[in-house]
Amino acid sequence: MQVVSIQPGDSPVVLGQPHGGTFVPDDIAARLNENGRGLADTDWHINRLYQGLLANATVVQSHVHRYVIDCNRDPGGASLYPGQNTTTLVPLTDFDGQGIWRAGQVPSTDEIEDRRQRYHAPYHAALAQELDRVKARHGIAVLYDCHSIRSRIPFLFDGTLPDLNIGTDGGMTCASEIEAIAHEFSASSPYSTVLNGRFRGGWTTRHYGRPAEGVHAIQMELAQSTYLAAETPPWSYDDRKAKRLRRWLADILDVIEDTALELAA
Repeated sequence: MQVVSIQPGDSPVVLGQPHGGTFVPDDIAARLNENGRGLADTDWHINRLYQGLLANATVVQSHVHRYVIDCNRDPGGASLYPGQNTTTLVPLTDFDGQGIWRAGQVPSTDEIEDRRQRYHAPYHAALAQELDRVKARHGIAVLYDCHSIRSRIPFLFDGTLPDLNIGTDGGMTCASEIEAIAHEFSASSPYSTVLNGRFRGGWTTRHYGRPAEGVHAIQMELAQSTYLAAETPPWSYDDRKAKRLRRWLADILDVIEDTALELAA
């Protein structure tokens, strides 16, 4: 099984997709309980949603499910959101706080390290390689981290999540011009929008975002209600909803690319 795939492009924008994969090795799948085997916390259809929206964008996609190991968590295990409910490098629960492993099958520390080397490290090696490549070409690189999540998850946040959630760790991970234009275009859309709300940018965004070095990172966490028929199994892609959303995502990506090229000029 291919752990990570790269679709190289000539744009300064790299689309990271750490959570769209559904591959679970058989030996690990056998240890998940019935709840875990449902893979409910997948960023469903994220690659399909973004396909072709920005000409020549590079796409780096993990095919491994986040229950195997979460490619958007600190490899050292540090929490992204201290004091708030969240999931770990290898999750013990789903987003509803319910266990995902059969009794006695919670992964050990050694297993977690083995999975980090097998699945987490190759994804980030590919991402770093592509960011270096496009920066060498353009003098700038922008990591746009593609995510989606159910719009109502009481274990993680109160109420209903806004449709478009932009994260830059309070402006630390990208130039203010990139943050401002992405937020402006999102706010001009028919979708509800928040900047650095509940999702301020995961480990990937915070790790790679080094504006002073010409590498910028921004996370977009989409409410899945914007493009799924329903936020329940079988997690069906809704072509009508997705077409409407894709128009605005394309505009946001276009303006991020234009702004990046202006900054590099």
